[in-house]
Amino acid sequence: MPALPLDLTTTVEADLPASALEGVGERPFGVYVHVPFCATRCGYCDFNTYTAGELGSAASPESWLDGLKRELDLAAMVLKKAPEVDTVFVGGGTPSLLGADGLGSVLDAVRGAFGLVKDAEVTTESNPESTSPAFFDGIRAAGFNRISLGMQSAAQHVLKILDRTHTPGRPVAAAKEAREAGFEHVNLDVIYGTPGERVEDLQASLDAVLAAGVDHVSAYALIVEEGTALARKVKRGELPAPDDDVLAADYELIDEMLIKAGLRWYEVSNWASSDAARCRHNLGYWRGGDWWGAGPGAHSHVGGVRWWNVKHPARYASLLADGASPAGGREVLTEADRHLERIMLELRLAEGLSLDALDADGLAEARKAATEGLLDVSALDAGRAVLTDRGRLLADGVVRRLAA
Repeated sequence: MPALPLDLTTTVEADLPASALEGVGERPFGVYVHVPFCATRCGYCDFNTYTAGELGSAASPESWLDGLKRELDLAAMVLKKAPEVDTVFVGGGTPSLLGADGLGSVLDAVRGAFGLVKDAEVTTESNPESTSPAFFDGIRAAGFNRISLGMQSAAQHVLKILDRTHTPGRPVAAAKEAREAGFEHVNLDVIYGTPGERVEDLQASLDAVLAAGVDHVSAYALIVEEGTALARKVKRGELPAPDDDVLAADYELIDEMLIKAGLRWYEVSNWASSDAARCRHNLGYWRGGDWWGAGPGAHSHVGGVRWWNVKHPARYASLLADGASPAGGREVLTEADRHLERIMLELRLAEGLSLDALDADGLAEARKAATEGLLDVSALDAGRAVLTDRGRLLADGVVRRLAA
């Protein structure tokens, strides 16, 4: 691999202001790696992903990995005093398509550029259909210690609407295989509110999740994203749009069943069986931490500066091969931006938001929200804005009120 250029003054992220670099390494630091490859495209997905047919010969896992190594080396140079990494999260796309050896190479690249703290959390997303006992053994040996599996639903007709290709029982089997390989922390993702999903379908999905013995569950309401196959079907009237009342009832059912099983919410869409089971990497996002996002389309944030990479894997790899930055744009967050994001993200956490973050108008709105049953009164008296069960259903509206 050619050496990276020493003159990085023309790159988007190289001229990070001193204020952004100040304290790097003193705060938790994460690395997100975006794997842009998928075997098929799910109808609801608008992530930056590509099938082999869409890419053709323009890009490959090999050219992507070569670019990734170059970007991580560039990252260590830009940050000057490269911090050891507290959390690694490999997402996509379908990281498990890389196989255990490929994911091991990804983690080796992170280690080589930064190093890992002793108790680093190292997660990879995986599609259950591209996993096996040998896969889990391999990535566990490579240093991964947390797995996130995409389940979405246990109902075949729901999976068909979502264009998911796995068989309904495979996610549960994969979760059990991961645990047998030594993974203490295993997450299953669920999507609720899919057109045609019945209450009994969601209950069956949750029963399957709990039977898998996982210690973390993420549950997301289906969002019809513009430009997706699902959006086109809704626009043509082939499928109804998700119903807000149904989504609220589904969320309450999910919360009830998970609580009975010993999992507690710690972020509006995430439940864990213990503090140790919480996703530390995502907590870094929600608490306004620093992270470097490597890979096509990945976003980064360091000290109030945010930037994002070009999306296409071929362009990404080509820029890095030429010794250039893959960044496509950036923004320096204003104090107002950071204030809004702090309210928007921290209020979603079970620990809530310190009232110190609110101005006089925000405090007045917080008190009104408490009288309306949206914020916990006792927590407010103790100096924090914490959503009630009802408040979680209306979290976006509460954020708008407190930040206005």
